[in-house]
Amino acid sequence: MTGLKLMYVDDEPDIREVAAFAFELDPEIELRVHSSGAAALDALASDPWRPQLILLDVMMPDMDGPTTLDRLRDVAGLENTPAVFITARAQPQERAAFIARGAIGVIAKPFDPMTLAADIRSIVAGA
Repeated sequence: MTGLKLMYVDDEPDIREVAAFAFELDPEIELRVHSSGAAALDALASDPWRPQLILLDVMMPDMDGPTTLDRLRDVAGLENTPAVFITARAQPQERAAFIARGAIGVIAKPFDPMTLAADIRSIVAGA
């Protein structure tokens, strides 16, 4: 896989900044970052751009990652877009629940910024 359109949703500004820096290490990733599920939905409503992969923080106020994914599935063009959850809650039973919910993978926080892009590509390749 070469180019990858990636949407990342996380409520923590510091983590968004580190992740954005990490994804800059892979010039083939086109990244759009949003601070909440609602912000992502609003942006998609007015923009024809569609991600090829959705990366979602699990624990966010107002609309958590799983709920955001459910809502994103209602957006035209995103019905089957692969999703990965990123979370501090990454015990085996929690990972299994996220996979059962439709995710293709789970990345544990804290993540390694130097390998984040490669980790995402590995998950996509294995899906």
